[in-house]
Amino acid sequence: METMSDTTGSSTRVAGHGVLVEPEWLEAHLHDPGLRVVEVDVSPAAYEDGHIDGAVLWNIYRDLKDADYRLVEADAIARLLSRSGITPHSTVVFYGYAPALGFWLMTLYGHADVRILNCSRSTWRAEGRSWSRASRAPERTVYELSDEDGRVRATHPTVLEAIDTAGVTLLDVRSTAEYDGERFWPSGGMEPNGRAGHVPSAVHRPLDRLYDERGAFGSAGELFEIFSPADLDPARQLITYCTIGGRAATAWFVLTYLLARDGVRVYDGSWAEWGRLPHTPVEATIPPEPN
Repeated sequence: METMSDTTGSSTRVAGHGVLVEPEWLEAHLHDPGLRVVEVDVSPAAYEDGHIDGAVLWNIYRDLKDADYRLVEADAIARLLSRSGITPHSTVVFYGYAPALGFWLMTLYGHADVRILNCSRSTWRAEGRSWSRASRAPERTVYELSDEDGRVRATHPTVLEAIDTAGVTLLDVRSTAEYDGERFWPSGGMEPNGRAGHVPSAVHRPLDRLYDERGAFGSAGELFEIFSPADLDPARQLITYCTIGGRAATAWFVLTYLLARDGVRVYDGSWAEWGRLPHTPVEATIPPEPN
């Protein structure tokens, strides 16, 4: 296989340092023995309707989250990598609904070669690239995880401590309706056992303009415009959150790998955890309806 510096082809749109792969490259290397392709989604529906040939599915709710929406334990992650046919030497390419969440997870455990397909699954399919409805389980491997890299992950206590702390910015990357407290889930629903709103002191940065019409990341200039100068200040630590971690991981990926911003962590429990805990502080622009 080619080295990371070879994988972005002629694209110079972002300073991706090899973490973005263009569809032409992936299709050319799709059946290389050291390559594994993973679709990340919140249900099996899209995958079962069709997927990149040879890809395996990571269902966020089934494979990555426990019943309280926290990241599953390390032994469950190791089993997931094993049944996905991934070894410590594999090149792993993510695509789908939340590819950055898969990228972040592999980075959390120190995997060396992780990348994201720089187009949407619909673009891949519309361009007539290798597509299949067959689900073939790869040969199982043995994957011994490294220790977590605490520089990329924030937990509930970390976020609680960060509220109104000088030098730390909490970055809420959900929609306005979620941030204001109009809805709990991005689909529009509320949560019977939860509260809608945002973490006190969190600033709102919705990720509305990340992609072009092909689902590829925008130019560095376009991506810079999404964030404020304070967000990009290397003297400040950033903690991103959303609802289940997908958008938070995307913001982390863009800031860290495409905009070269150090000191960014993902609160992977995000609002699905925070908003369901009974004693966490919550602010809402729209007051809750009386019971």
